[in-house]
Amino acid sequence: MSISLSFAASATFGSRGDLGGFSRPATAIKQWRCLPRIQCHTTEQSQSPSTTLRRSGNYQPSIWTHERIQSLTLSHTADEDDQAERIKLLKNQTSKLMEEKKGQLEEQLQLIDHLQQLGVAYHFKDEIKDTLRGFHASFGDIGSQLKDNLHASALLFRLLRENGFSVSEDIFKKFKDEKGQFEDRLRSQAHGLLSLYEASYLEKDGEELLHEAREFTTKHLKNLLEEERSLKPGLIREQVAHALELPLNWRFQRLHTKWFIGAWQRDPAMDPALLLLAKLDFNALQNIYKRELREVSRWWTDLGLPQKLPFFRDRLTENYLWTVGWAMEPDCWAFRELQTKTNCFITMIDDVYDVWDVNAIDKLPEYMKICFLAVFNTVNDAGYEVMRDKGVDIIPYLKRAWAELCKIYMREARWYHAGHTPTLDEYLDGAWISISGALILSTAYCMGKDLTKEDLDKFSTYPSIVHPSCMLLRLHDDFGTSTDELARGDVQKAVQCCMHERKVPEAVAREHIKQVMEAKWRELNGNRVATSSFEEYFQNVAINVPRAAQFFYGKGDGYAHSDGETQKQVMSLLIEPVQL
Repeated sequence: MSISLSFAASATFGSRGDLGGFSRPATAIKQWRCLPRIQCHTTEQSQSPSTTLRRSGNYQPSIWTHERIQSLTLSHTADEDDQAERIKLLKNQTSKLMEEKKGQLEEQLQLIDHLQQLGVAYHFKDEIKDTLRGFHASFGDIGSQLKDNLHASALLFRLLRENGFSVSEDIFKKFKDEKGQFEDRLRSQAHGLLSLYEASYLEKDGEELLHEAREFTTKHLKNLLEEERSLKPGLIREQVAHALELPLNWRFQRLHTKWFIGAWQRDPAMDPALLLLAKLDFNALQNIYKRELREVSRWWTDLGLPQKLPFFRDRLTENYLWTVGWAMEPDCWAFRELQTKTNCFITMIDDVYDVWDVNAIDKLPEYMKICFLAVFNTVNDAGYEVMRDKGVDIIPYLKRAWAELCKIYMREARWYHAGHTPTLDEYLDGAWISISGALILSTAYCMGKDLTKEDLDKFSTYPSIVHPSCMLLRLHDDFGTSTDELARGDVQKAVQCCMHERKVPEAVAREHIKQVMEAKWRELNGNRVATSSFEEYFQNVAINVPRAAQFFYGKGDGYAHSDGETQKQVMSLLIEPVQL
């Protein structure tokens, strides 16, 4: 019996709208003669379940069946052209509003912040960049103009850093007294404290002032929240509670957008036209996501791997949700497509290594052959399309990332079978690879829409932002999953390695790992400087990787077990439209 592991033309992604103009031709994938598609010829006997005793994660089947995904309905499909026209008109209106705000510094800053939190800033990239570039050029003078306006000063600082401009924390020195402490008068300024709190999470290595600002604002925002007479019910109270739960810089951005739309519409000072743009845009993007999810589900179902490897985590919808967290814009569809497929393979091969007897390496199990052949064909197909469209060969870079991943999987499998507990440094030396972070970011790099040969030539070594991003992904994963993974018999994770090496209890080890994570966030923030739109795109993906990890693993393993909270957010982001 012959099993074809190719991507049929029907599994490729067809045309889609982008709120007014963006589309991809529905072109079937052609065979690249230099990269032959591999078929796996097997027998009925070889397809029978392996008799090797295997460990099992006892994962529950996915609730997102192919039939359920295909049944997803789009919102307002009958009048999509009308909705696209409304969005276009509202975008023009917003552009005019940005022009009208020129010269009104605080209002300009507030508008840009609203555009970002409402999830529509990508429509106004050039205008926002030009405005912030002007602010950056006169940063010292503007800082002086703002005088004792803590809210505007912190907002200016955060927006500049978030958008890749290098600015000094010294802007906040003017809010300290002669003893070097933040002034007492700031303690009751809810908006100012909240803005400084959010800005403090853009801290880089060595920035003690921002570290002090975080401690100061956290303490006094909690005090305000506890005293209802100091912070009465309303939007600001809701924002403070939301921020103390998790700062903006650490949040899954698209989920925050939906929350902010709901919160901002209760603000008496909100702009109705801007709010409508955000709602229409959210629903239009959600329709794009639904179409993408339905199409990748067809590919996954046609591939048929879940039936042949029933022991692994079949989490197609969650795998797609990761990619929305990493790159939400319509023109990032090619990355989302390949990365969703890659996520499926990563999980599958990870689980294969978990259950595979490494002593049987000379008898590679049939299910592993199927996995690797499917990966081979998928990478080649993506490589063909990029070569055809851009004339650059990404396959060596994707091949490198896959090879590194599988080598580290093998090392960790050998550790498990040998009963070896590595030191924390020994574990972390490869763990940033084994979490698949380097593969994720390699895929993001190679699938960037603005990728050039010059960009690819720079990728012989990983950019400096890759390591801290991957390490945060690993440590978030370890925090949320290590207990379950150890229970089913997996290699020791970061917390356990720390406990074993330092002879400390789990609580102490977890506190140490949290400090490592804080350091990696400072390192990540230090790399937020881009010289091109391509670099900016890649850095945004790198920053979004730990944000999505925080969402999935912040309260346990919300990926493998796909718990109620995860499903609630899947529904909120991918299924349920915003009410107009």
